[in-house]
Amino acid sequence: MSLTSPTMSNESRTDLLDLTSPRFKANPYPQYARLRADSPVRRTRLPDGRVAWLVARYADVAIALKDSRLAKDSRRIEGHHRGVPFERLLEPVLKSLAVNMLDLDGADHDRLRRLVHKAFTPRLVDQLRDRIQRLADGLLDSAGRSRRFDLVSGYALPIPATVIADLLGVPATDRDRFHRWSSRMVSITSGRDFLLALPTALLFMRYLRRLFAVRRAEPREDLITALIQAQEAGDHLSSDELLSMVFLLLVAGHETTVNLIASGTLALLERPDALAWLRNEPDLLASGSAIEELLRFTSPVQIATERYAVEDVQLSGTTIPRGSMVLALIASANHDEAQFVDPERLDLRRTPNPHLAFGQGAHYCLGAPLARLEAQIAFETLLRRLPELQLAISPAQVRWRRGLFLRGPTALPVRVGTSTQVAA
Repeated sequence: MSLTSPTMSNESRTDLLDLTSPRFKANPYPQYARLRADSPVRRTRLPDGRVAWLVARYADVAIALKDSRLAKDSRRIEGHHRGVPFERLLEPVLKSLAVNMLDLDGADHDRLRRLVHKAFTPRLVDQLRDRIQRLADGLLDSAGRSRRFDLVSGYALPIPATVIADLLGVPATDRDRFHRWSSRMVSITSGRDFLLALPTALLFMRYLRRLFAVRRAEPREDLITALIQAQEAGDHLSSDELLSMVFLLLVAGHETTVNLIASGTLALLERPDALAWLRNEPDLLASGSAIEELLRFTSPVQIATERYAVEDVQLSGTTIPRGSMVLALIASANHDEAQFVDPERLDLRRTPNPHLAFGQGAHYCLGAPLARLEAQIAFETLLRRLPELQLAISPAQVRWRRGLFLRGPTALPVRVGTSTQVAA
């Protein structure tokens, strides 16, 4: 079955695939399957007016994530203007957020990545285990006093948001504020959204600059202080690089993990057999097997951020012209039947599991060890402390966040049952 009528033009067909809408986000996988079967590399127009090439098959997505012909830095495309017209008008205002390692290649990317990677090594991340456990237990202490609560705002969000705030040195009292700001920023899908979010971006930037001034005057043992004082091979961060780096770490450091915990919990509650299996075999969490499968199955990052073809690139027999923007559909790749046996089944023992949830290559997610640890503790604690956890609404009533790149519920009302807690 094709996505549209065969009589429609290529561009009008692709226009019907709104990758940003909550309705699409509720269950994108059937349409991803049709893309893989019918047009694994296809041109589309995004809601903001930009034209992009979608890459849907696992083999092609794996190439796109690490192929040097697909650059992150749009400035490598001669004559290319970053963004769409309304963004270009506001470029002088927002240029400070554009100098980040997510949108750079080669030596520029490597220099910025080196400045922060030491804070996210598995050894140092493991030292956060007790802090994360205390957070999870404290949140469920509060939840256990109520028969019903929102798993997103009451559990999935506070764990990663608090941890990244602690690491950076953002006051805990400001956690909810920066999450509201970051959620607004990652939900932009149109020119109208962009203009409405501009005050949020300016507030976020002003807040960070004030925090930097405080840390310069009163250094602490946190990542912001370390970045301010950073010197790697004699190279300091510029003021724009510092602002962009901290902005990126705050947003990327919690948004995806919120989605993993919330979407993963929903997936388990919808599948009682898998949930019972996990309760009976908690080693599946300790070993990492269950977390890897939940990462694959829910794909918190649905689409990798933009890449640009610095030359013609051929994938699955289709040529992507030089200068084109390319979007690698990570969620589609993670459900590709050519790579995974029975991909629509949540198999918590799946092995091997070469999912692409954290990307590949030079831009592989820096925070992957932290996300895995947060998710492991969050799920283990939730299943142990709330054995009668249930959805408080039907799955069809779950509302999904807007935005191009991420997928997760805006809220997840749950009931904790009559016996709300067991021994911590």
